[in-house]
Amino acid sequence: MKKILILTAIVCMTAGAAGQTQFDRLLKAKAFIEAGKPDDAVNLLTEALKVTQESRLYLERAEAFIQTGDYSKAIDDLNNSNLIVPGSGEYQLARIFALKRNIPEALGHLEKHLSSNFKKSEKEILLDPAFSLIENSQEWKLFWKKERYLELEKGISEFEFYIKAGKTDEAREVLTELSGRYRDKDEIKFAEATIKLVSSNYPEAIRIMNELLKSNENNESYLRLLGKAYEGSGNYSGASDIYSRLISMEVPDASLYLMRAESYRRTGELNRALADVEKYIDLYPEDKEGLRLAGKIFSASGDNLRALEYFSRNLQLHPNDPGCYTDRADTYFLSKSWEWAVKDYSMALDLDPGNMNAWLNKGISLINTGKAGDACFDFRKSFSLGNKRAAEYISRYCIK
Repeated sequence: MKKILILTAIVCMTAGAAGQTQFDRLLKAKAFIEAGKPDDAVNLLTEALKVTQESRLYLERAEAFIQTGDYSKAIDDLNNSNLIVPGSGEYQLARIFALKRNIPEALGHLEKHLSSNFKKSEKEILLDPAFSLIENSQEWKLFWKKERYLELEKGISEFEFYIKAGKTDEAREVLTELSGRYRDKDEIKFAEATIKLVSSNYPEAIRIMNELLKSNENNESYLRLLGKAYEGSGNYSGASDIYSRLISMEVPDASLYLMRAESYRRTGELNRALADVEKYIDLYPEDKEGLRLAGKIFSASGDNLRALEYFSRNLQLHPNDPGCYTDRADTYFLSKSWEWAVKDYSMALDLDPGNMNAWLNKGISLINTGKAGDACFDFRKSFSLGNKRAAEYISRYCIK
């Protein structure tokens, strides 16, 4: 029987490898690089490039070569990428030559990058640590004396900085000023939708984004913002459709599978959710959010044993995360394993004593183990933190 199982596994693995697309290989290579395994990424991408010579494969292999310190091979790959998609490799070439302290080459490639369709913001470039090795040179200072960004580009960059920093009022001030001069520009409309999103005005964000997408239907940034707006509004079906569009466009971001899995979980499409989260975990087997979501999906399907497997694995990998204890405690709670629930809620509350729901559920678990006296402390603690549901339990068990 054991031999049959092993043979079946080998057949499945072989079939999976045979059906692997270039996009799958790209995602796997990115995961290898993020895990600090550049040699595995190089091997995988080298095999992929034997099938199809694509710009994105060369770009990703260049990243792997940079991580190994093999700049010569990285430069070759970036030049190959430029031949396929002009300008695609210029920024990384500039970074490599900066790391090599070859200032003329670095600035030459940076000049080409700024004239390409891949132009990064001024702040992003100036904060890139690769250029710190040449930023005190006279050549670097002269390079930036020339105006390389339009006023609108500078304003949008400032707006995005404030948004990322959570400074919504400052972002709104910048947008108000820009709107006076560039009201009809798509960049301004996108910024307006961003403000609506962070202000929880989801219907208006959705309206603006749907309007923008009419003339630019495959804009990745537009689709991402629309997906978030649908999530915020509770339209998880709409969100899953958006993430499906991004995945079908082969946007090389595995987190899209995680976001779609959460949307499917919310709409009750648990089989689809499970397929997406398993794909993600295959790429990132130790990712906390991936393991957490897998556990939640199995819990929603009523398979508490499988849910516990994922939550326990998450705890082994992230033993100081209170949320990992709460996830497992909630599953014990649902399966009425009260003593185990008490232990995990206790551990979670040691790490995060401000969790009012954990205090309440711990109290309920204690009631079910016959420890009403201890439970009253937890109910009162939950109530003091703002949980009005705790009042019912205090009235029932703690007032005599």
